[in-house]
Amino acid sequence: MASPFSWPRCWLGASLAAPLLLSSCVVEISSDDRDDVQACAITTDDGSVVVGSGLPGDPAAPEPSSGYRVGKKAVHAAKYMVVTANPLASKAGCEVLKSGGSAVDAAVAVQMVLGLVEPQSSGIGGGAFMLYRDAASGKVLAYDGRETAPAAATENYLRYVDDGSNHNPPQPSARASGRSIGTPGVLRMLEMAHKDYGRTRWGQLFQPGIDLASQGFVVSGRMAAALEGAKDDLRRDADAVQVFFNPQGQPWPLGSRFVNQSYADTLRSIASGGADAFYRGDLARAMVDKIGVSQSMADGSAITPGKTTVQDLANYQAKRREAICTSYRARYVICSMPPPSSGGIAVSQAMGILENFNLEPYRPTAIDGEGGKPSVMGVHLVSEALRLAYADRDKYVADTDFVPLPGGSPSLLLDKSYLRQRAGLISSSRSMGTAQAGSFGLPALGVVPVKEAGTTHVSIVDAKGNALSMTTTVESSMGSFHVTRGFVLNNQLTDFSAEPRTAEGPVANRLQPGKRPRSSMAPTLVFDMQADGSAGSFKMATGSPGGGTIIQYVTKTLVGALDWGLDAQQATSLVDFGATNSPVTNVGGEHPNINATDNGSQDPLVKGLRAMGHEVSVNAQSSGIGTILNVRRNNRQQLEGGADPRREGLALGDAVR
Repeated sequence: MASPFSWPRCWLGASLAAPLLLSSCVVEISSDDRDDVQACAITTDDGSVVVGSGLPGDPAAPEPSSGYRVGKKAVHAAKYMVVTANPLASKAGCEVLKSGGSAVDAAVAVQMVLGLVEPQSSGIGGGAFMLYRDAASGKVLAYDGRETAPAAATENYLRYVDDGSNHNPPQPSARASGRSIGTPGVLRMLEMAHKDYGRTRWGQLFQPGIDLASQGFVVSGRMAAALEGAKDDLRRDADAVQVFFNPQGQPWPLGSRFVNQSYADTLRSIASGGADAFYRGDLARAMVDKIGVSQSMADGSAITPGKTTVQDLANYQAKRREAICTSYRARYVICSMPPPSSGGIAVSQAMGILENFNLEPYRPTAIDGEGGKPSVMGVHLVSEALRLAYADRDKYVADTDFVPLPGGSPSLLLDKSYLRQRAGLISSSRSMGTAQAGSFGLPALGVVPVKEAGTTHVSIVDAKGNALSMTTTVESSMGSFHVTRGFVLNNQLTDFSAEPRTAEGPVANRLQPGKRPRSSMAPTLVFDMQADGSAGSFKMATGSPGGGTIIQYVTKTLVGALDWGLDAQQATSLVDFGATNSPVTNVGGEHPNINATDNGSQDPLVKGLRAMGHEVSVNAQSSGIGTILNVRRNNRQQLEGGADPRREGLALGDAVR
């Protein structure tokens, strides 16, 4: 039986003599509505639908990753919208919404497609965090699908081959060994959310991914670059070579047609058997066997095996957690993820510090479609607030099932008086360089910096007003480089501190059996504040990939939209700026409004920050922000979407009539 989301035969345009197989029917639009999304379709200048067609101008057509695509404009929809980092994933999610599915339904379909078209970023072999707002009840729920360490892991799992007899590091590296692979969580999380809020039958939601995997799609610039960059590591794994290398023994290049029948078969199993088909039985055994491999199948070199068992997979549990919701300027309620993500607390702290300053005078100048030119003081204040937030995050935040927060909840870290005191540490003329964490009278804790990477983000609003923000990941690009049954296994356990303690004391984010590694993912929902202080109508959904810099990207986007009045695309496109807890302030040199030549020495923003003591980096940033705003436009409420020009993303929704 045909899927309700199958691709119909439609006419490309009246000038053509024969129908072509496209991903959606033709929709013609007037010249006055060129920026409006029409029934899950993007249009060319002549009004032709092209998503998935492979024709020139198709957002899914392959092009080299440019670093920044100039000229993206906000798109508008009447009732529903989806923004993802890949056009084919956006198309799959939008078609689900068009057919009456919920935001959760769309997220399931999107994730299955992303695991195929963006295997470097996310997939069923990884984990995710999701924030969901049920419009009917007003409840905001946080879903935790973070990976877990195996029961047999020790605190030295990432740094020693064996605690007792072999203190050599895992081979060929912690990441590329079996030790980096956590028990995947995204499928259990999506299954839990679907049971709570799904409206479309589970199995139907896998059909877009199955169809694309079976019939193939054209390899994009980002995927081609990721495969090329990881080719030496992928060659160790015969399954990876079979999937990601062409018959000539090279990674599939830009513009080639990629088919992944193994992944299609895996999706069919999960579609019919539910998440249990993944966590038990044949698929679970295949994962355990791959994690336990001790030699490279390609060249015979040693690989330190992981200790994951079929019981670890069978015992995995997704969790519903209480979302972190805080007021902002007595006008908005900002909700984000609780631990084991540190992103929600850090973003909320940064915004809580910033509300002690009037940011409106420091909005960008020469505002254009790319968000304008950030001001020196605007970047300074946001970066200083982020330094203070990262200092607390680095010291105190980890999996709260193992390490409690100060006071046993987020309350102390988010207390308005505490954040006002933290704001008082910010100078208007000089950067603090490195901030000190707040003191809560706790036993001493050690801090070990951990580098995070990878990831992708999804924002969705459905026709009933339910809103969803999901960040999903396999950690670094191409995860652990281990592949089984057509999908990549994560390297999420490298988000733990490999060193369990320092001279200062135990590290909160140390590895422990069954523990979830700390993350910076910060899926965020914003609401207008009601008179009683509670969350009212939906205002905004946003989030980003980017490892440890996610917190900076999300904070920048929130400030851009809420304080500086930028539209969804402008706030998303705006120069990426901010800082971790170090003297270095990031100013994204890939942006057209930044002059990055000669290390930014001729750029007025960079010069102004350096004069205030900031050590400015103009290295290119790789955010992948997806934003949806609820706006008043043409005398009616509409959804407004923006997809990050630094990636291949696309906003799609229903027609504005």
